[in-house]
Amino acid sequence: MEIFLRFLVIFVRAIALVFSPLLDRFVYPPKAERTLIPPIRNRLLTLSVQELRSRLRSRQLTSVVLVGAYIERIECVIAHLNAIVESRFSAALEEAAKADDLIAGCESPADVTKLFEDRPLLGLPVTIKESCALGGMTFAVGNLARKEVKAQADGEAVKRLRSAGAIPLLVSATPEYCFSIETDTLLNGCCRNPYDFERTPGGSSGGEGSLNGAGASLFGIGSDIGGSIRIPSLYCGIFGHKPSGGVVSTKGHFPNAKDPNIEHYLVEGPMTRFAEDLNDLLKVMAGKDKSSKMRLDEPVQLNQIEVHYALGFEGVNGLMHQPVDEEIRNAICKATTHLSTLGLVVKRAKLPNLKNSVEMALSSIAKQDGMDFLLESECTAKSSGIVRKILWEILKSLVGKSCYTTNALIFELMRQTNAFMSRSRVNRYMEEGHYLIGEFRDLLGDNGVLLFPTLNLPAPRHKWSIFSLWGVDYTLLFNVLGLPVTHVPIGLNERGLPIGFSVIAAPNQDRLCLRMAVELERAFGGWQPPIPHDIEN
Repeated sequence: MEIFLRFLVIFVRAIALVFSPLLDRFVYPPKAERTLIPPIRNRLLTLSVQELRSRLRSRQLTSVVLVGAYIERIECVIAHLNAIVESRFSAALEEAAKADDLIAGCESPADVTKLFEDRPLLGLPVTIKESCALGGMTFAVGNLARKEVKAQADGEAVKRLRSAGAIPLLVSATPEYCFSIETDTLLNGCCRNPYDFERTPGGSSGGEGSLNGAGASLFGIGSDIGGSIRIPSLYCGIFGHKPSGGVVSTKGHFPNAKDPNIEHYLVEGPMTRFAEDLNDLLKVMAGKDKSSKMRLDEPVQLNQIEVHYALGFEGVNGLMHQPVDEEIRNAICKATTHLSTLGLVVKRAKLPNLKNSVEMALSSIAKQDGMDFLLESECTAKSSGIVRKILWEILKSLVGKSCYTTNALIFELMRQTNAFMSRSRVNRYMEEGHYLIGEFRDLLGDNGVLLFPTLNLPAPRHKWSIFSLWGVDYTLLFNVLGLPVTHVPIGLNERGLPIGFSVIAAPNQDRLCLRMAVELERAFGGWQPPIPHDIEN
């Protein structure tokens, strides 16, 4: 355990305990009405990939109509959310017309079946996180110096989605270099949460979280090196899956690293309102060989899953973290009670030794020397001069005088200082993390899942995500371990904000997470819209 790091964690916890109640009472008093997006009025926007694909196959629906419906929804909410960096609506409608022509050209039901076997997402709209690379579209990733950069080609996962027939509508907002859990940049401005415009949708897949939570995306692709799929999914009330390390290619993603093991930590995965769609989307993104390795085509018997649960970190380590919100803990308990009534084995987890969770989590960031640096031209080597430069930029950013955002600079500082640890200590914590992979594999086996908080709190207000940033080991730890994790929404709290938790399995046992997500969606309703639908007849 590192004294200085833990001092920072304890200091942030103390600040949060003192100032959060004061902010709630005096700075952000409760309002009679929350700022909300317009309701969904088109029934097509309430249907899953499974349902829409069935309608396309049977020619009850055209892709042009479906894509048009999502474009209309996006245009209805975008001024409220600021979640889009660049759109391609005209090109998407042209691609939709071509998809309709392919379907219309089938001469028999067998031809239609074969077409959708080859292209299982044919005619379905998708939104793309900017950092995942959509050829010809902006590739600035929230950075002023990159504002003219365009993606030269599709990223590998995006290419797989398009090959399966999906139609990209846009690229969505990210924090600068994806180095934050709040999507607010000098280049694109502040992205807002559809459940409360005064709150963040999270990051770094914040644009995807915002659009999907608003019902303005059928599904999206996000990336995750420390919670960047799961945190926006929590804050915006949707399902998000971080795949097992190495199963979905991150080729083409920015930032990336030269480290051959980077895909153990950095992953791309699906984000959606519909749990039933996750399995099919992951199969496309992973490809045939990796899907076979994960046995995604094999049915999972729910009653054969063994459920472990924990309500947060325990012991001294738990005391040093901010406490987990009571409603999130209650959500986990509600789920375990439900699963017990179905006859599943449910037990309080005897977690492996996680006393150094913060150190192990941050060591993985410190080790990424080959990843693109924010201050690239000045950061060719680690030195005290570079650290002083970053500290100066942080101070400037706090008064709006820097060309960089504060959270991205803090992330940069952690990398340049080895997270305030010696290199030998970083290596030691990395070895501890590798050992933990085996411990979790033994705990969960090939039929076990762990229910665990995704993060300690629901969506914070803009600029106050710094409190949650120091609890990022809730998510980052599972990137270190390479475990598959699905965030599952379990309704709204008393303030109308989404809550939920993570379902975690052993490496390459993603199908267990996805099956559990489907059951919990059935039992608790899954995504709850920010405002009730007003469907037009």
